Amino acid sequence: MPSSSQTAGTPSIAAGRRPADVLLAEVTRGAFVESEHHGAVALVFDDGRSWTAGDAQQPVWTRSAIKPFQALPLVESGAAARLGLSDEELALCCASHDGTASHVATARQLLARGGLVEEQLGCGPHLPFDRAAALELARAGRRPERVHNNCSGKHAGFLLLAQSLGQSLAEYLDPQGLAQMRVRAAVAELVGLPPGSLDVATDGCGAPTLRMPLTALAAGFCRLMNPRGLGSVREAACIRLRTAIQNAPVQLAGEGRLGTLLVRSAPGRVVPKNGAEGVYAVGGLLPGAGDGAARAFGLAIKVRDGAERGYFPVVIALLEGLGLWDGARAPAALADFAETPVRNTNQLTVGCVRLALEIPRSW
Repeated sequence: MPSSSQTAGTPSIAAGRRPADVLLAEVTRGAFVESEHHGAVALVFDDGRSWTAGDAQQPVWTRSAIKPFQALPLVESGAAARLGLSDEELALCCASHDGTASHVATARQLLARGGLVEEQLGCGPHLPFDRAAALELARAGRRPERVHNNCSGKHAGFLLLAQSLGQSLAEYLDPQGLAQMRVRAAVAELVGLPPGSLDVATDGCGAPTLRMPLTALAAGFCRLMNPRGLGSVREAACIRLRTAIQNAPVQLAGEGRLGTLLVRSAPGRVVPKNGAEGVYAVGGLLPGAGDGAARAFGLAIKVRDGAERGYFPVVIALLEGLGLWDGARAPAALADFAETPVRNTNQLTVGCVRLALEIPRSW
């Protein structure tokens, strides 16, 4: 089927955003709009169709959104199977987790698989995202450790990959080292770009992060969901990681988090992943994907001001429009993401974050 593309919205210039950005979401207070979030969206289907809003060709730092791609070499190398990694452990390799006791225990299990210790993790400690876990640490008079870092699973996976390749573990984050070169090649192949075209910088956790157009990020998630034609090893690795996320969604993020709720809402048919600074990506299989039809899609969003609340309603509206939930509205558990309440210190609702992007009636 021939490719189609549509750009929504009226270009305008304002501080903090690009002329081609479109209005994604608006924030109300009382009966008035108080703030706006602008950015871009890319949607790619496995039959060649596509849809964009804003400048989806503008490269963005993908941050943690590519973690499922970065975990591919660990599986493809055979290391994951040799070490007997569980669904929970593989899901944590793809995760930006909440730092709960369960997440920390799984990170330690990953390290133990290779006889590794927490001090070898290259990510710095930070308080758990989960409020209860953070309070528990404070009450116990303990400081957060490296395993509490939301990226500790990814780092543990990188260490195991470097170990399997015979690389010095002290250099496992070196962008020119064997492990990270293998990771970058896998990401580039999945998104359909030459490895040398991906800019490299240091992420918040100390690991390399990559820069690419939103369209490429969306295409990568589409291929993750439909890896046919990528070779038997890559196809099996994509399926293995998808299965792990399906079976252990809490390890991917945490209770109440958008990613975990999305996985639960359409078991086996959705892989979501957040990234810092307003990046979100989703790979999905629409209902009926088992009939042999081309039904996979990849979605990528960048909120230009970096606010995650700006993509919440866009994600839900697009997935509803695509028919992810068999043509129905999103499950009730996702209601606060479809229209996020703005509450004051008395927990009274005084406004909301709501969709402003025009969603196509058909694709």
